[in-house]
Amino acid sequence: MKSEHPVVSSITIYPVKSLDGVNVPHRSLLNQAGLTGDRTFAIVDNEGQFVNGKRNAKIHSIRSTFDLEAWTISLSIHGTEAVDTFHLEGDRTALEQWLSDYFHQSVHLIQKPEGFPDDTNSPGPTIISTATLEAIAAWYPNLSVDDIRRRFRSNIEIAGTPAFWEDQLFSNTDTGVEFQIGDTHLLGVNPCQRCVVVTRDPDTGESFPEFQKIFVANRKETLPDWAERSRFNHFFRVAVNTRISSSTPALDIKVGDSLSRR
Repeated sequence: MKSEHPVVSSITIYPVKSLDGVNVPHRSLLNQAGLTGDRTFAIVDNEGQFVNGKRNAKIHSIRSTFDLEAWTISLSIHGTEAVDTFHLEGDRTALEQWLSDYFHQSVHLIQKPEGFPDDTNSPGPTIISTATLEAIAAWYPNLSVDDIRRRFRSNIEIAGTPAFWEDQLFSNTDTGVEFQIGDTHLLGVNPCQRCVVVTRDPDTGESFPEFQKIFVANRKETLPDWAERSRFNHFFRVAVNTRISSSTPALDIKVGDSLSRR
């Protein structure tokens, strides 16, 4: 088996929930929450419901880039050249109008310092290995590793492990498996349950009808011996949901940090 020297190879945050990510060299963690700046903003409709990939496939065609120092977002539509840039706070009205025009409904941008995590019970960073992404990509001849990476939208990617090594970071209970990245202690809680978002093209929202069927069959067949099988009530699960351990303060996580189980 491939030797195991888990190390953080990339860190990605998603400043606006459901929009594009930003690679960063390091990031601090919020106490009992996630990475700073991750899903700090969310788009909602007039009823306060999220406008996200689960509910509206049109969101996939929005291209977004961020200047985290200037606190700006630049938006465009996939396949077009026009780009509009807004300050995330100072240009909020104009930004919301751009989004409302695109979705053909009134929407708003809301903000919360601790963010809007996909899993509110385990709001820490999601973790996946590069080898896992490569293994999944091999199940889909027409998709690249980066296609798979963009579909699954994990926060922390680790190198130096065999595929699905991260399945060691949860157990048969919700109490979690404690591990460290650098000096920061986290708890691996469960394999992340996937949704319809990963079955769509991240640029166009076009559906891949057989995506889930192919994934489930291969995930079941290749589930490693070290994975706690009882946590798989179905096999449309990959990556690990985490919490920040209460035993130590949350510190910075940076690219190059080693990961070790405690």
